[in-house]
Amino acid sequence: MTSSRVLHGLALAIAAAIVLPLAAVVVLAFGGGPASNAVAGGAWTHLIETGLAAYTVNSLVLVALVGIGTIAVGVGAAWLVALCEFPGRRWLQAALVLPLALPGYVIAYAYTDFLQFAGPVQSALRSLVGVDGAGWKAAGYWFPEVRSLPGAALMFVLVLYPYVYLPVRAAFAAGGANLTEAARTLGHSPWGAFVRVALPLARPAIAGGCALALMETLADFGAVAHFAVDTYTAGIYKAWFGLGDKAAAARLACLLLLFTLLLVQVERLSRGRARFTASARAGRTAFVFTGWRGAAAACAAALPAVLGFALPVVILARLAWQDAAALEWQRFAALAVNSVKVGSLAAGVAVAAALAIAYSARLERRLQGVGRIAGLGYAMPGAVIAVGVLVPLAGFDNWLDAAFRRAFGVGTGLLLTGSIAALVFAYVVRFMAVALNTVEAGLARVTPSMDDAARAMGLSPAATLARVHAPLIARSILVAALLVFVDAIKELPATLAVRPFNFDTLATHAYTLAKDERLGEAAWPCLAIVLASLVPVLLVSRALGTAPARRA
Repeated sequence: MTSSRVLHGLALAIAAAIVLPLAAVVVLAFGGGPASNAVAGGAWTHLIETGLAAYTVNSLVLVALVGIGTIAVGVGAAWLVALCEFPGRRWLQAALVLPLALPGYVIAYAYTDFLQFAGPVQSALRSLVGVDGAGWKAAGYWFPEVRSLPGAALMFVLVLYPYVYLPVRAAFAAGGANLTEAARTLGHSPWGAFVRVALPLARPAIAGGCALALMETLADFGAVAHFAVDTYTAGIYKAWFGLGDKAAAARLACLLLLFTLLLVQVERLSRGRARFTASARAGRTAFVFTGWRGAAAACAAALPAVLGFALPVVILARLAWQDAAALEWQRFAALAVNSVKVGSLAAGVAVAAALAIAYSARLERRLQGVGRIAGLGYAMPGAVIAVGVLVPLAGFDNWLDAAFRRAFGVGTGLLLTGSIAALVFAYVVRFMAVALNTVEAGLARVTPSMDDAARAMGLSPAATLARVHAPLIARSILVAALLVFVDAIKELPATLAVRPFNFDTLATHAYTLAKDERLGEAAWPCLAIVLASLVPVLLVSRALGTAPARRA
């Protein structure tokens, strides 16, 4: 039918557009053009001699530290709330998800003020030990430096451990109590039952969650830039904006993308064919802690939520209150409008594209691979997408401007890269997988008999989508739009590179202020981002059944 062919063609066109930035990065880096040849003895050689080794080592160490930390915190918290009964367990199930509302750069700004030399912690510590003032050096006073690679790793662990906690908690809850009790009856200690039963049960969830956390770590720019940690993302911006060499930036982007793809492959290999299934008695607990043991379990489970959400929010609120007089409300409102504008456009375009792809795959099984291709953008860090988006769109703008000048004597200017169109496109490429997964999950719940009934009534595929499927999956569409909207508001690397001149968002303004050490003023846009991010986090918490039960 004509409408189905249009949908199929649209789905293929969207997938091709998603792949375009990746292809542009590869062509620019290794295409052999003038830019690639010139870079061989220029900026690329300079980066190899001065920074490439540091980028590689720092990225590897950061990934290793974050991987260990997120697994330790996420698995420990999941074991406590899934298999143990203690006071406050229901509320902590929801609270442990809240750090997802904080981007890495936001928590980095908060803890920098809290733990720096002039901050409240070190000031109170020096007063307590009696070395406050000019004599602190002679007294041998020392405090760990928060602006360091271990400090950056700690920030990422505090906000990314929910990627491990959520799937592992589900794995433990899916019959973990029954298997743990069976191991205890066979003579295993609680630790032995945990190591030999619970951990193997959750291995697929641990591998998948850790891979997502490490992908987010490699994609980050704000936190590592604020902590002066040279990673591949920081190197891309240095090559692009500092050295002015797009080809060198493209080659670094290819290396970063290779890192990310290796993470995905390692996750798949480590998971193997392991799966877990829910048992009929899922949800029971295996251990009951009362008295001081219950209090200790509650404190241990609450610690990640306190350090990853409650304390940073309190720090930001204190900073915002102290610098409330310096806030320019008109400027802040304009930034919020810009963020809402680009976030809404990206959400609308991404959801519409996801609907076309998911419904085309439903109509034609041969197009199911198109969804996997369209979801590749989530594996590409924002810095890689920025390079891949700017190069082809800037080339198109220049070609179109020259063509109009030759034909009509009037140029078109920068139609795409000079407007928010390029930024919205970058967001769609980056977060298409988020919208696509949510929409596909909604369509999967619509029985095929609905399609058969619609065809029997003479409806075309497009009319069936509009009149039957869209109303049935309205909630999934809304959730997908909300998730893309908030992800777009939080995105920093792509926004910094692709945004047009004199166009700032809450994220870029917070980064600019924090770079100038104006953390009090940066607290306001950071708090706005956190408040906006809370909505989808609470939706996820409720969808997974972690919200506390209401009182009768």
